[in-house]
Amino acid sequence: MKKNEILEEILNEVDKHPEIMSRRDALKYLTISPLAASVLASATVGASSASAASADVSGKIVIVGGGLAGMSTAARLNNSISNADITVIEPDPISVSYQPGQTLIGAGVWELSDIIYKRDEFVPKGVKLIKGTVTNIDAKNNKVTVDGSQEVSYDQLVVATGINLNYGAIKGLEGEITSAGTDNAATKKTITQDGLHSIYFQDGAVATWKGIQELIEKAKSHKGPGKLQAIFTHPRGPLKCGGAPKKIMYLTHARLEEAGVRDKVELTFYPNGGGMFGIKDYHTAILKQFEARDFKWNYQHNLVAVDTATKTATFDKWKMVEKEFLDEMDEPYMKKVEVSEPVEVKYDFMHVTPPMKAPDVVGKSEIGSQGPGWVTVNKETLQSSFFPNVWSLGDVAGVPMGKTGGSARKQYKVVVDNMISVMSGKEPTAKYDGYTVCPLITSIGTVMLAEFNWASKEPGSGENAASFPLDPTQERWIWWLLKVYALKPMTIHGMLSGKA
Repeated sequence: MKKNEILEEILNEVDKHPEIMSRRDALKYLTISPLAASVLASATVGASSASAASADVSGKIVIVGGGLAGMSTAARLNNSISNADITVIEPDPISVSYQPGQTLIGAGVWELSDIIYKRDEFVPKGVKLIKGTVTNIDAKNNKVTVDGSQEVSYDQLVVATGINLNYGAIKGLEGEITSAGTDNAATKKTITQDGLHSIYFQDGAVATWKGIQELIEKAKSHKGPGKLQAIFTHPRGPLKCGGAPKKIMYLTHARLEEAGVRDKVELTFYPNGGGMFGIKDYHTAILKQFEARDFKWNYQHNLVAVDTATKTATFDKWKMVEKEFLDEMDEPYMKKVEVSEPVEVKYDFMHVTPPMKAPDVVGKSEIGSQGPGWVTVNKETLQSSFFPNVWSLGDVAGVPMGKTGGSARKQYKVVVDNMISVMSGKEPTAKYDGYTVCPLITSIGTVMLAEFNWASKEPGSGENAASFPLDPTQERWIWWLLKVYALKPMTIHGMLSGKA
């Protein structure tokens, strides 16, 4: 897509929200802002020199998953290889929908229609599409099975299935679903009603906004004693968009303030971990933001059960303690073990972030791993640890961090360059540095742009990986403009063309 087309798409987004900014003001900002210039430039970058020099490679490439990561990879491969033989396997007709927008839907900023994009409109020219579900991966024999019967062979395999939302892992809730999938009837028996909500699937995001409005109305008539309780959970284990549980808490706070009833509701965050963020710079900044907004928090609490009849959430409150054990020679030694106790919490409104896992077809295959089942890959080259012709990226890839669209934007270029190198008989040399970006929405109008990578988490570091000459720990309206107006066009019309 040409630069002026990307610009027009951004301005079209502005037109949907005239109450925040006019097209004229947005154009002025886009003209003078270095940030906007970098966004527009990134959306017009073509194939890398490494890819462009590899136009004569050949082989059958199969991509399992036609979401953002998979379809962007297909487009970039198609741009880079002459006479490319690429097949994408994807059952969901709206697989390329813009998932980061679900937070804004949950807060009433966007409508569901603002994030829905059709898979078939973004299949690159010449790429074959199989509208089915992969039900078996046979990496030893270089083939996958679709819908239990159709076998598809490959020379190179890319696994970009995304991950599943495992609500059923929490006692009292049901279902293992996808973000966009419509097969969520069991989950919706509990989530989406009676104050229990989740923005992690599309229907849930729509219901969350209704739930926030219901909380506001309840607060308006609340006479006490005490305050209404709104709680927000962050589960054990890796999850996509790790900032989302806090984002919806900030936005609920903003809507309560807007309605003049913030003093009637207590907002409490229950993360499984021992901090607000894995990077010290951002952890410190978020703590200050929480204190300024009179938020409460309780670390090391993992949601394990919900009683919807009594509106009671049960958490495992855990800690590590030293315990004495005996070795084979009956000699005592000390070892740290986890101990926990159940804690029950009443709620009027609760946002649940579910545990997440790889689809079983991936996790239980030869390319998967124990536990959540992520694809086992070299974290830098994104090549399978067991099969040199298998690659993975996006949420399902087993890397230490990076389950965000911003990570996929870096990863798909690495996968394409390395795959082409291998197809040329060379070693993979492109490296993913763990870059992740989280536009942490802190109000309706401000965002803290948290950027970090693996180096940020090295012992003694804890520093950010900011791309711009601005303090990334500060809440800024320009990052709101980036989040609300620029990122979706850059993603949908930039990444999905294989260029951004």
